[in-house]
Amino acid sequence: MPSGFAALGLGLPILKAVAEKGYTTPSPIQLECIPTVLAGHDVMAAAQTGTGKTAGFTLPMLERLRHGPHARGGVVRALVLTPTRELAAQVAENVAAYGRYLDLRSDVVFGGVKINPQINRLRAGADILVATPGRLLDLQQQRAIRLDRVEVLVLDEADRMLDMGFIRDIQKLLALLPPKRQNLLFSATFSPSIRKLAHGLLHQPVQLQATPENQAAPTVEHLLHPCDMARKPELLTHLIASNDWQQVLVFSRTKHGANRMADRLCAAGLEAAAIHGNKSQGARTRALAGFKTGEVRVLVATDLAARGIDIHQLPHVVNLDLPNQAEDYVHRIGRTGRAGHPGHAISLVAAEEHELLGAIERLIGTSLPSETVPGFEPTVLRAAALDLSGGRGRGGRSGPGRGSAGRGGSSRPSRPEARGSANGNKRHNRGRGPRLG
Repeated sequence: MPSGFAALGLGLPILKAVAEKGYTTPSPIQLECIPTVLAGHDVMAAAQTGTGKTAGFTLPMLERLRHGPHARGGVVRALVLTPTRELAAQVAENVAAYGRYLDLRSDVVFGGVKINPQINRLRAGADILVATPGRLLDLQQQRAIRLDRVEVLVLDEADRMLDMGFIRDIQKLLALLPPKRQNLLFSATFSPSIRKLAHGLLHQPVQLQATPENQAAPTVEHLLHPCDMARKPELLTHLIASNDWQQVLVFSRTKHGANRMADRLCAAGLEAAAIHGNKSQGARTRALAGFKTGEVRVLVATDLAARGIDIHQLPHVVNLDLPNQAEDYVHRIGRTGRAGHPGHAISLVAAEEHELLGAIERLIGTSLPSETVPGFEPTVLRAAALDLSGGRGRGGRSGPGRGSAGRGGSSRPSRPEARGSANGNKRHNRGRGPRLG
């Protein structure tokens, strides 16, 4: 009797590609999602980073599409919308890997790169198109694509798309799609705004939840290191060097803070790079590639720039600054401790962050263990809470694409994928023209 992925209704070409990726046992979200999608149901899934959600929708989508007529003449058969360029590229890589033995055409489009090459490629159509909303609208307005024959629509990290102000773009795109289609919505949480979007988008959806909301993987070991705010960079450098950590993802509250931390680490002889919205697409792509291969030992990122970072066995995540929103703590540490592997989530906490820490502990329902590092004992034990308004919108978050207007400013931030200048187009294998894999 078939077991593992073979028991879920996937064809041999896809099973071969999955095996070559080294996966043998489906994750909980994959066990639920794959048969549901293959059965044609709409899906509303609460799935955080690290749950295997990308394969959860990619594998059954490929299985469905491989049996139908190929896309031609600018037609898109399956559309995956993501909030950021990095996540779009990551999803497209998964589509390519899992569909490498299928005669399907895929592409990925996002802003920050020239649009004309994308227009030229899409003239032949795409069986699967992964896109950010802003660039997709630009392409549609130039009549480079046809969305009236989309069979499957996926909204990946829908909560972040709404948070980044994409609701108008999404509504415009939905109006271009055929009424009869399959809709798959994935979100870290089911907030009221997500439920409102789902109500108008999904038809009798099957609701799935990969892990209990606001809980990290049980294999993640949490640890707080109290220290003075001014000594955080020094402490982080000490921890990485003294423990000989080889692959570390560091989260910074601001873009400038990410730059300063990366520069300090490099000065200490530790290979480091920063990624955030002010970096060109080429610089961000190179930094991510170096981090995956080990050429870059430490990657310092803002929250939104880190969307799409997918390292199979990332051992260490460090919060240089606690996140402004407690939910982002779970999103951050969700990048370690994946698929049953051990992970370490370390947070450097200053007295000024006591309110942020309290919000995190209330959200996850437990107090986090604390350990003072000798030589870095905090001298400031009580301090006023940080002012996080900063005129940067919700909580002063400073990742890519956050608008400069605060709560009283424009309700629509600038498109996060429309920045940068380096070429970052991705294209997959070619069979009958460009193809998956």
